[in-house]
Amino acid sequence: MCSRDCCSGKSGSSKPGNACSDKKGKADTELVVPTPQSLLEDERIQCSLTAEEYRAVRVMNEDTYPYEVIQEIADFIVKGSGMRPKVGIICGSGLGSLAEIIQNAKVFEYEKIPNFPVSTVEGHAGKLVVGTLEGVNVMAMQGRFHFYEGYPLAKCSMPVRVMKLCGVEYLFATNAAGGINPKFAVGDIMLMHDHVNMLGFAGNSPLQGPNDPRFGPRFPALVNSYNKDLINKAIEIGKSMGIESNMHVGVYSCLGGPTYETIAELKALRMMGVDAVGMSTVHEVITARHCDMKVFAFSLITNKCSTEYSDKKDEEANHDEVMAVAKNRQKACCELVSRLIAEIQKTL
Repeated sequence: MCSRDCCSGKSGSSKPGNACSDKKGKADTELVVPTPQSLLEDERIQCSLTAEEYRAVRVMNEDTYPYEVIQEIADFIVKGSGMRPKVGIICGSGLGSLAEIIQNAKVFEYEKIPNFPVSTVEGHAGKLVVGTLEGVNVMAMQGRFHFYEGYPLAKCSMPVRVMKLCGVEYLFATNAAGGINPKFAVGDIMLMHDHVNMLGFAGNSPLQGPNDPRFGPRFPALVNSYNKDLINKAIEIGKSMGIESNMHVGVYSCLGGPTYETIAELKALRMMGVDAVGMSTVHEVITARHCDMKVFAFSLITNKCSTEYSDKKDEEANHDEVMAVAKNRQKACCELVSRLIAEIQKTL
């Protein structure tokens, strides 16, 4: 392989025995040949990456996961936990405490799960927790994967397919979101009844590429993606908790991130009927519905989106604010999830 250091100077003069000696005389020419992927994957090739970094690079380079690989991951989790979960939970930013209420928990760190990506965002612990909640076998992701981390959407939502092959029938997806609807206040909970797939408008989908019918059909319908019975049950639970004034039903939209939205973008989203905006969830829901899972999802409104131009810095969204609000509302979110799972237990 030729690199900047393999020749001694711009003149092209070479050190004795240098493989690039035939380039002598070609002044001011620098040829950098990237190392082929086949060599990167050759374990005989020595590199400066640690084992953990090397694994992360290899996983990052995989765009899609075949059925057999996902089955291997699922088998690893089922064997390690000794149970087949019925409910899968994805914890949003700052909502990792949802996984901490699971009993008889078996914890798997993402980096120790074969062929599993690694979460890189603050507020996402990078752990998979399997155990029981309200008498139901559950598995919860403390940390999801985002498009802005460099992962393709198929990889971001791959854990949903792992859940499916573990035995999960219900997906609970939570997220921290900005409230566009002027009626929303910080700390409110929005039950998602629909979404606007902005990444899909740009041609990105977790279902791109060849379809494996073992997961679902080539062209899945997304009407009624969010289970109405679960939404109605959640509303009833909210009333009994005394938080009905802080609970709404609305439309969510996912943008690519990691930047927060501009004023013009927020105005456009509001015109489209969007109530809350974030950087996740939609592709997970698409994947779940593709493999016929029942979906319940909610957004914790962690900041109010400004749709008017202002020079005030305190009106700008920031991650610290998101984490602080999520921490303050953990108890209510955990109770809502627990009681809804208890309702599911009655039907199993």
